[in-house]
Amino acid sequence: MTLTTESTPDVPISIFTLPILSQPSVPPILPYSPHRNAHTPLAIDNGSSSLRFGFATSPTPQVVPNIVSKYKERRAGKQLLLFGDAIDTEGGARSQAKTPWEGDVLLNFDALEHALDYVFIRLGINSPTVDHPVIMTERLASPLHSRALTSELMFELYSVPSLTYAVDAILSFYHNNRPTPPSSPLTTSGLAISFNTSSTSVIPILNGKGIMSQAKRIPWGSQQASEYLLKLIQLKYPTFSTRVTPAHTNWMLHSFCEMSPDYSALLRRLREPQQLHGIERIIQFPYVLPAADERTEEEIARAAEKRREQGKKLQEMAAKARLEKLVQKESDLQYLTNLKDRRGEESRREWQSLLQSEGFSDDAALDQAIKKLEADLKKTRKKAANDGDDVMEEPSFPLVDTPDDQLDEEGLKEKKKQKLLKAGFEARARARREKEKALEERAAEERKEDEERAADPLAWVARVRAEHVSVMERIKGRNRRKAALGDRKSAAAQARMKNIATLAADERVSKKRRKGGGEDMFGADDEDWAIYRKINTAAVSSDEEEDLTQLQAVEQKLLTHDPNFGVEQTHAALSSQRSAFMSAFRPQYLDGDVQGRARIHLSLERWRVCETWFAPSMAGVDSAGLGEVLQNVLASFSLADRERLVQNVFLTGTPAQMPGLSDRLHTTLRPILPPEMPLRIVRAADTSLDAWRGMAEFAQTEEFARVGVTKAEYEEWGGERVRRWWGGNWNASVA
Repeated sequence: MTLTTESTPDVPISIFTLPILSQPSVPPILPYSPHRNAHTPLAIDNGSSSLRFGFATSPTPQVVPNIVSKYKERRAGKQLLLFGDAIDTEGGARSQAKTPWEGDVLLNFDALEHALDYVFIRLGINSPTVDHPVIMTERLASPLHSRALTSELMFELYSVPSLTYAVDAILSFYHNNRPTPPSSPLTTSGLAISFNTSSTSVIPILNGKGIMSQAKRIPWGSQQASEYLLKLIQLKYPTFSTRVTPAHTNWMLHSFCEMSPDYSALLRRLREPQQLHGIERIIQFPYVLPAADERTEEEIARAAEKRREQGKKLQEMAAKARLEKLVQKESDLQYLTNLKDRRGEESRREWQSLLQSEGFSDDAALDQAIKKLEADLKKTRKKAANDGDDVMEEPSFPLVDTPDDQLDEEGLKEKKKQKLLKAGFEARARARREKEKALEERAAEERKEDEERAADPLAWVARVRAEHVSVMERIKGRNRRKAALGDRKSAAAQARMKNIATLAADERVSKKRRKGGGEDMFGADDEDWAIYRKINTAAVSSDEEEDLTQLQAVEQKLLTHDPNFGVEQTHAALSSQRSAFMSAFRPQYLDGDVQGRARIHLSLERWRVCETWFAPSMAGVDSAGLGEVLQNVLASFSLADRERLVQNVFLTGTPAQMPGLSDRLHTTLRPILPPEMPLRIVRAADTSLDAWRGMAEFAQTEEFARVGVTKAEYEEWGGERVRRWWGGNWNASVA
């Protein structure tokens, strides 16, 4: 796989494209004649993701993905059995693929049988039986059920003469610490840490023998880390334009992720947006450019002019509707005020009957309706005054007082128009008067506040700061509610859906009229718009505007009169800092930027995913981390044995290639060891293939013949029993 890097002259940026998968080729079948009747041992490393196999005399194994798929080819109507790389040749085969493993346990034995068939066919074994002793890997503390069925396959189906189970980490340790001469036993001590696909194992080795009673395993491997990275990307890009697959995140994990010696210090350093920009890696996914606009410039100009005319017409219609609504509200207010004045003229029973006929339950409901109308009119007049502050002479409206019977049809239309204009002029005049009154009241409040500040500056500052905190809390609470609406399981989101369901079940229009196209009555009641403001998360509420205006005024007072209040404490500065960090964490692209919106920015995720090996709880896994497991394993040995173990901390497995892993382990182990105790961490020469090489080398020694289970012993003991030896599991073993 090759990485493509791009950069711009002004801002250095690293953009990597997804690797292009090459079409798999059909591998040749190896000649079997050199091994026929030679009883050459077979070494099979049955990994969760890769299957490595070959004769023990081969220098390197054959490697193939350990995955099988039964697929029906539609054109020919034939059932196909695909294994390994061949699955990628058929688009529908990947969805039906499975491996012999379920997590870290060998369970799918039909898939294992297909995998072993593939192994023996590739090795060219064309005899009725497999007349070769086999050494095969199994997981640390493998379940007896898995071992029994595997032994049944090997002995009953393939008739192998003997079968030896080995733990891959110990055989990789054997290869990298091979004794000289090779025939002599292994006497090296060390602490083997095996990073596998679905688990991570820690095995202490003393004098060349694995101490399986003190070995530990945690349920976290590269597969879980890849799935965790996929979840982080889905949370970061919930509406990403392209589907991100586990294969993509597995490639990102091995290409860009690394360990940090001090994850907490890294988080503190990455709080700065510039630092976050500097460590990000950008992955460019495939995209399709939109079709170009083939219209001429004249057609585009005509369309723009048409949109402007439509916008102007809509503005005029909206202004007319606002004016009519204002006139109606003033009329309603006048009517309700007159109704309230009749309270003293009517008897108690007549007044209650009158209220009920007008739709009010009691006096409080009437007072509340009047108060609401006055507040709405005040807000509308204030907006009208701000829109038109220019003082205009009062225009004449000659037809307003003219009787209707003296006017023709055109005159009646003009009279109606003049009535609206007059009402609008009077409303703006009242708004100007109310604005002037408000300015006078504000000036009086400012004079009073100046007097309070001069009399007791500390109390004034404390009061204004408390007001600032109160407004900030209201704004934060509103923002938290908006964020909660994004989670469909939150109480706020469920309340929003309940409001929407209530609107959908509106009973003011009967089902019959609704089906027949009856008039929609939404908006006829002011409560409808209150519900609309609740369910419309994008709209800026009037309360939010008032809070922001009040907050700006309070902050301006504090900046002027409080020397301890700086610009960095203002709402704008705090929001700018958060915005800069979020922009660095997830840069935003314009809607038309198809290329930019098909990019994934990996920044903090590069270290967060790897940190889960030491803190699986970050990903929701209830398990001890690698550091805690190492401490528990070392604590079970004496100080002398502990010193021998930590002088050779051995790392193996494909994920052991992650950058920074050795430094992270050194940071973890050094504090729990005495200062004078030496610590050495080494990595396998080939973390992926050294386990197979160790199996192949051990299979050529004389000891190999003594540790395997023969077919006669299998028939006597059953498939669960094995011989206890330094490189295998101890459960159900025979000494």
